[in-house]
Amino acid sequence: MPTWNDVTSQNPDHSENYARRWQTMIERGDDIDGEARLIDALAPRTARILDAGCGQGRVGGYLAARGHDVTGTDLDPILIGHARNLHPEATWLVGDLSTDDIPAGDFDLAVSAGNVMGFLAEDGRLPALRNIARTLKPGGRFVVGFGAGRGWGFDDFMATATDAGLEPENVFESWDLKPFTERSDFLVAIFTRPAGE
Repeated sequence: MPTWNDVTSQNPDHSENYARRWQTMIERGDDIDGEARLIDALAPRTARILDAGCGQGRVGGYLAARGHDVTGTDLDPILIGHARNLHPEATWLVGDLSTDDIPAGDFDLAVSAGNVMGFLAEDGRLPALRNIARTLKPGGRFVVGFGAGRGWGFDDFMATATDAGLEPENVFESWDLKPFTERSDFLVAIFTRPAGE
């Protein structure tokens, strides 16, 4: 699968088109907040939340508007620019999850929605998950969702996340917590950073 950098280098308008697509859905009144509602329900009030691969701030902006202390990071400076304009109450940083340190830590919860995991380069997968795990406070949770067919099988993803120091807590096939089965084509996984680490 191509990485996000592959996609944007082949189509320089991709990031603007991506942001415009979400804005069009908002203007139509589409419900685009399912992931964010779940994260809000899982997080303590005024939690410190990392939006890992935040794009234009769709999830993190919703959470910041509800009183959470949100830091979002994404490797796409165009999308970070949109996030800063749309949701100035949160902190938005340009950075690559696989190679750049996330300059904040001690998060209660990290979220990665929107197929972010499917855009990671194969050699960047374990480093990205380790980077996310390091930012969580002991006992903190990481909630991630992505679709099948994006070049990273679910079993391999779960094993890599465990290698990164994350403890599996639950798996579902959707952000509204439908049970995961062997036929599921989407994965929502909840991990915990072990309290002793």
